[in-house]
Amino acid sequence: MSSRDPRTTDEIVEKILSTYDTITVVGASANPAKPANEVPAHMKHLGWRIIPVNPTADEIVGEKAYRSLADIPEQVGLVDVFRPGPECAEVARAAVAAGATALWLQLGITSPEARRIAEDAGLLYVEDRCLIIEQRRTGIVPA
Repeated sequence: MSSRDPRTTDEIVEKILSTYDTITVVGASANPAKPANEVPAHMKHLGWRIIPVNPTADEIVGEKAYRSLADIPEQVGLVDVFRPGPECAEVARAAVAAGATALWLQLGITSPEARRIAEDAGLLYVEDRCLIIEQRRTGIVPA
């Protein structure tokens, strides 16, 4: 089965949603009209802890925002990305350096280089999928 097989991706999605209770959101937005704010706000409402990463914000969805993944003073697990595809390889490198174990590129975002970096480092990897859509499809919420 290819790693791009939808069933395999569905299994990875379910593993991520059922394993992680914290979502580190790179590219989180302070603007409630943007998906990069709506998605973390929704996931927080359902019980996930959110760690926003945005170099220009102090707080997003009521949580302290960090300038970069390297600035987060704790272990990072799941990194959810709201950045353009061409920036995702750099985010993948930073996620690996921060000790992340999963990398998720939101709906409409793909990056063959980020995929290679993440998979070479053993991270669970999902791209071009929305956390809200996948959470609703699976019904998974944090324990």
